[in-house]
Amino acid sequence: MSLTLIGIIGIIILLAVLFFLGMPVGFTMGIVGFCGFWYAVSFKAAINMVGNDIWSTFSSYGLTVIPLFIFLGYLAFNSGIADRLYNTAYKWFGHWRGGLAIATIGADELFAAICGSNTATAATMGKVALPQMQKYKYDNMLSSGTIVTGGTLGTVMPPSVVLIVIGLQTEQSIIKLFLGGILPAIILGALFVLTIFVICRINPTFGPAGPKTGFKDKVRSLTGVIEAVIIFVLVIGGLYIGWFTPTEAGAVGVFFTFLVIVPTGRLGWTGLISSIGDTLKISCMVFMLVTGAIIFGRFLAVTRITFMVADFAAGLDVSRYVILAFVLLIYLIGGCFIDSLGFLVLTIPIFFPLGMALGFDPIWYAIILTMVTTMGAITPPVGVNIYVVKALAPEIGLSTIFKSVSFFLAACIICIVILIVFPQIVLIIPNMAH
Repeated sequence: MSLTLIGIIGIIILLAVLFFLGMPVGFTMGIVGFCGFWYAVSFKAAINMVGNDIWSTFSSYGLTVIPLFIFLGYLAFNSGIADRLYNTAYKWFGHWRGGLAIATIGADELFAAICGSNTATAATMGKVALPQMQKYKYDNMLSSGTIVTGGTLGTVMPPSVVLIVIGLQTEQSIIKLFLGGILPAIILGALFVLTIFVICRINPTFGPAGPKTGFKDKVRSLTGVIEAVIIFVLVIGGLYIGWFTPTEAGAVGVFFTFLVIVPTGRLGWTGLISSIGDTLKISCMVFMLVTGAIIFGRFLAVTRITFMVADFAAGLDVSRYVILAFVLLIYLIGGCFIDSLGFLVLTIPIFFPLGMALGFDPIWYAIILTMVTTMGAITPPVGVNIYVVKALAPEIGLSTIFKSVSFFLAACIICIVILIVFPQIVLIIPNMAH
C-alpha cells in the first residue's frame, strides 16, 4: 500500500471518528496520527515520535503565552471590567435606534482587546447586555444575534488565542499576527454596527431607541474604558515597540490587571478561583489540540500528502483566488459540524502549506483563515456562541438564534472579501513594526 493511500485512509478514519463517535478533536488527531505513523514507519518510531512531541509541546516555554492571555481575559470577566465598558458604550449610543445593540458591539470590541476568547466575550456581554435589551423591548432576533456574533471579535482582535495557536503551529511571529488582526477586527466590528443600523432602519421595532444621556454623563462614563485601553496599549504597544515578547506581554497584562482590580476589592476569592479554574480547563483543551495536531501533522508529512496537495494546486491552470475560495468554503462547511478551533488545528498542516505554495503572505493568509474560523463559532449546528447565548437566555428558542445569525454572516463575508481585495489592511501595521 502506498504512503499516499495510507494518508488518505487516515484522513477518512479521522473524519469518521469525529463525526460518528464524537471524540474530542485533539485525542482523535493524536490516536489516528500515532496509528498511521506506526503503520507507515514502525511501532518504535511512532512511540519515539509521540514521546518527543508530547515532551516538546508541554515543556515549551512559548506555550505559556496561552494560559497567560486566557487568564487575563477571565480576570477582566470576573472583575466587572466588561460591565463598565458596556455602561460607557450604552451612555454614548443607547439613545439611537438599535443603540443598545451598537453599544454591545462597541463593548465587545473593547473587551476583545484584552480577552482572547470568543466564548468568554459572548458570555460576558450576554450577561451584561441581554437584560438591558430585553428591558427596552428589543426583538429577540436582534439581541441574540448581536451577542452571538459580537463575541467573534474576541477571535480576531489581539490577544487572540486562535492567532496564538496558528503562530505556534505554523512557526509564524505571534507579534505580527497580533498586529495584523487589529484593523480586520475594527472593520468587522464596523460592519456589524452597519448591519444593526440597516436592520433598525428597515424595521424600527427591532431596536427601539433608549433614553438620552447628558453630555456630562457621557464624558464621566469614559472612565469605564480607561482600564481596558491601558491594558491593551500596554500589551500590544509593548509588543509593537519591542519591549516584550508575547509571553512577557501576557505576564505584564495579568500583573497590571491585578494591580487595578485587587486593591479596589473588585475580585474576590470566588472570582479568582473561578478565573484559575476556567483558565486551566481552556488551556488544557488548547494544549491537547496542539499536541494532537503535531502528531497528526507528522503522520501527514510521512505520507507526503501535504506536499502533493500543494504541488497539485500550484499546478492548476486557475487563479489562486479560486483555490482560496474553495479552501474557505471547506472551512465554512467544516466549522458547521466540528468545533471551529479544532477544525482549524486539524486542517492547518494541509492548507497552510497550500497557501504558501500559492504565494500568499503567511501573516495575511493566517488572518484570513482566522476570519473564516470565526464564522464556525456562529454557524449551526455546532456554533459554540449560539449555545452560550441559549444558556444565558433559555426563553429564546434555538431556531430564533439560528435565524439571527443570518443577519450578520453577510458582514463576515464582506469583511473577508475586503481583506482579500485590499491585503495591505492586514499587513500595514506588521510592516510598520518590522
